Amino acid sequence: MGFIKEFKEFAIKGNVIDLAVGVIIGGAFGKIIDSVIKDLVMPLVAAVVGAPDFSNAYLPLKAGIPTNLALAEAQKLGPVFAYGNFITVAINFFLLAIVIFLMVKAINSMKRKQEAVPAAPTPPTATEQLLAEIRDELKKKG
Repeated sequence: MGFIKEFKEFAIKGNVIDLAVGVIIGGAFGKIIDSVIKDLVMPLVAAVVGAPDFSNAYLPLKAGIPTNLALAEAQKLGPVFAYGNFITVAINFFLLAIVIFLMVKAINSMKRKQEAVPAAPTPPTATEQLLAEIRDELKKKG
């Protein structure tokens, strides 16, 4: 019974739940970034570079493999250096890293603003208030 109780305490701790939510949101966010790259960035890159799709970009490593085939067909004919998908994944990672950096920067900025706001002074305790009254009376008499 002790194991189940310990596991339950562990599983419902705030950090574990926060981590689970972060993983779920991260997965969804990854899909958004994939779409941004595939649907927005790559068409712009294709307009500049002229290659509409990097996923089929490769260099044949054996003579006799034409460069105008789809990657899957070229791989059937022999070894190829398939660098196109790596370029797409690298761009994906770079954009994701930039977005995460901007999010962390914004969160840190908000935290600094909250820390900079001075806390409201705590009201004096009854003892402190009584001592202040005694001090003030002594000043009047002295």
